Amino acid sequence: MAVAVQAETVREDASVVFAGWLGEFARAASAGDVDATLALVTEDCWWRDLLALTWDLGVHHGVERIRRLLEAHLTEASVSQVALVTEFGPRLVEGDQPSVEGFFTFETPSAWCRGVARLRQVDGEWRAWTVMTGTEDLKGHERALGSRRPTGPRHVVGATSQKNWKDLRAEQVAYRDREPDVVVLGAGQGGLAVAANLNLMGVDTLVLEKSERVGDGWRKRYHSLVLHDPVWADHLPYLPFPRSWPIYSAKDKIADWFEFYAEAMELNVWTSAVMEDSSYDETEGRWTLRVSTAEGDRVVRPRDVILATGAAGEPRVPQFPGRDRFPGTVYHSSQHGSGSAWAGRRAVVVGACNSGHDIAQDLHEAGAHVTMVQRSSTYIMSQQHGIPAIFGANFVEDGPPTEYADLLASAYPWPLVLQGAVAQTQQTALDDAELLAGLDAVGFKRNDGPGGTGLMGYALAQGGGYYIDVGASQLIARGDIALAQGSGVAEFTERGLRLEDGRELEADLVVLATGYDNMRETARRLFGDDVADKLPLVLGIDEDGEIGGLYRRTGQPGFWFMGGPLAWVRIYSKHLALQIAADHAGVRGS
Repeated sequence: MAVAVQAETVREDASVVFAGWLGEFARAASAGDVDATLALVTEDCWWRDLLALTWDLGVHHGVERIRRLLEAHLTEASVSQVALVTEFGPRLVEGDQPSVEGFFTFETPSAWCRGVARLRQVDGEWRAWTVMTGTEDLKGHERALGSRRPTGPRHVVGATSQKNWKDLRAEQVAYRDREPDVVVLGAGQGGLAVAANLNLMGVDTLVLEKSERVGDGWRKRYHSLVLHDPVWADHLPYLPFPRSWPIYSAKDKIADWFEFYAEAMELNVWTSAVMEDSSYDETEGRWTLRVSTAEGDRVVRPRDVILATGAAGEPRVPQFPGRDRFPGTVYHSSQHGSGSAWAGRRAVVVGACNSGHDIAQDLHEAGAHVTMVQRSSTYIMSQQHGIPAIFGANFVEDGPPTEYADLLASAYPWPLVLQGAVAQTQQTALDDAELLAGLDAVGFKRNDGPGGTGLMGYALAQGGGYYIDVGASQLIARGDIALAQGSGVAEFTERGLRLEDGRELEADLVVLATGYDNMRETARRLFGDDVADKLPLVLGIDEDGEIGGLYRRTGQPGFWFMGGPLAWVRIYSKHLALQIAADHAGVRGS
């Protein structure tokens, strides 16, 4: 039966409500009693399992789908030792429909797990309207944290080696006498985060970075770039930023932090390393990768490869006719450095999303005469109002500790996040009314995102299609950045660009801020059609409520996609690493 406690009791002590519910949940789940467990959830409950029951990531919405989940997995999962977490929560969350949220731990035969539940009153009884069950560590293969941390060289009883820490690290990174278990392509946030998790789980991991230094993926981007996500959401796993870190990180600052992180976490990284060729042996279950390095070609044979080159994928460079007639400079936005060389000259930016706006602003501030070509509508929100709305009360100063903020975030399934994004988008538009009115007045075309979901809908669907205003919108509204709206590009001319409606824009520089192809196309370029044709598209929400392609098994054995903003990779790099570690240790369940 569900827990019956009056709302007045909740305000006095939310822990009474949650502990009562959890006690009944523990008895039902430990007994494998599907009906008793279902009696503790609402009819429209959302249950997200992150490996604990299913060894997969998936969302189960509604009592009938949850029944199928539990009938298939609850008995085999052998849930035991369910315990209330009191370090943070349980707590009452105010709102139109107040809820009590809390955390708990539990075990399965192969894993240590954590859970989150949010309870609402239904007919006077408290039932869960969201549940998350997630694996934290594999038994016998726990992450080397806290009491399991290494002793360090020269302090191991019986140690006789004359090699110091630096000598041992050089040997580890060289891979002269062993093969890596996993090779990660890309030392951006995704690659570093998953490598850190794998190493702590005892999975020998090599990261290949094509640039000269870790962090160059940010360091070499355009001069004025600043992250839009706030510091509270951007910590990398196990090593938070100092409390003095600015709210929004400059690209060179974050690049240097990535380099420091790789050293501090003792990640094995080869820089200036490019994978030139690959093949997969189905029988042996291993890859053969030929890698070009500064010291010459190397061949490595890992069991798994993780593509972590960025969820944005390949630069999309349209081939407009007449390029050979145009004497000026043309490049994709990914190649933009600084606008300083274009002072007093004419620049046309084709594209009106984040990169297009940022580059147009950079060029204008450098003294260029800038025109933006907007070919389709764009979602616009201000950083001032939009970012707090998206990150809510989880990722703010004095908000929940990061580990609990991450659990709360992962306990909101992506479809539910999109539902909530509609109201957030509407409120942000009200708060940004003056900004948006200025854009409307000059003919800038806006939209509210897919289904009214704003930035979040675009981020999940395609990783772009929006602009977070940090000044360019005001420049467009004032006419400081000219706007050519409503027509595509027809061709290059001797003087610049001709639009499809016949207008000609004079230019010395044309920047194609035309976005990126799907990350699957990066896999196609690097691994060939045979591999890429087996892989899912990256991004979008799958029918099981998870992000397409990322953090879970793909159609190609031993191949994984890793990517996304810093908050995503911090949370889900652990889940990807757990799947690989379980495979390598032979402890994976059903």
